[in-house]
Amino acid sequence: MNTTTSTYKSGFAVLVGRSNVGKSTLLNALVGSKVAITTPKPQTTRFPIQGIVSRPEGQVVFVDTPGVLKDTKDALANTLMANVKESLKDVDLILYVVDPTRSIGEEEKAALRLIEHIEKPKILVINKIDEKMPYRDYYLDMAANFSEVVEVSALRGTHAKTLIDRIFSYLPPGEAYYPEGQLTSLGNEVWTAELIREKLFLRLRQEIPYTIHVEVEAVERRDNGVLYIKANIFTTDERYKRIIIGAGGRGIKEIGQATRKELEMVMQVPIFLDLNVEVDPFWMNKFLK
Repeated sequence: MNTTTSTYKSGFAVLVGRSNVGKSTLLNALVGSKVAITTPKPQTTRFPIQGIVSRPEGQVVFVDTPGVLKDTKDALANTLMANVKESLKDVDLILYVVDPTRSIGEEEKAALRLIEHIEKPKILVINKIDEKMPYRDYYLDMAANFSEVVEVSALRGTHAKTLIDRIFSYLPPGEAYYPEGQLTSLGNEVWTAELIREKLFLRLRQEIPYTIHVEVEAVERRDNGVLYIKANIFTTDERYKRIIIGAGGRGIKEIGQATRKELEMVMQVPIFLDLNVEVDPFWMNKFLK
């Protein structure tokens, strides 16, 4: 792929919006592969995740950011907000994602304030067109503050190609940031930890707090061809540990099976997943360093 011609374009497009508008689902739809975990739980995204789309005319690096939650003041929430603000520096394009099934509230206004003074092209992305959209017109009223509006269904991939085409029209000339074929900047260990966290949230929903954390401790190829992965799940309270493990260990077993199945599908190798649950009230101090 020639990335040095004057017609080749490249740049960073940041997905911003309040919590649970479908930014991570949209990122996966744009990249065409699962690079970000998706759950119904607010602020599932923990740090900016990059997804990469390479085409003959250029390369766009998408950056998924944590959702904006108002009136959440704990240390982790403050760090997530700092990550959002940092991601908005030196970008080429902003994709502001909204959910027309929900009314405009204080969180939406707080998210809008993050981008209002940034002098870069901004596309208003109205997501969830596959659902009833009682508040669509309210969001369309914001169109004057954006370069253009694109309506999509991230879940179904509807108009994902149209959105990518419009994104490329705003990108400046430049060279590729990543090799062709690379879909994300995440290392395998980080992606695996994120996948485990996704399965935790999908199985336990509201039973555990969003502060659950996962770290992969070891990845080893065994002589029998099995990939051994050891991961630690950190929670802040003994009662959450009991919920995660479940009666007779059934909970942690189901979480491990769901994660292993997806890992084997992606990596095409047999996996042995060793999951441990630890109680550490101060794990955030290590994460926030």
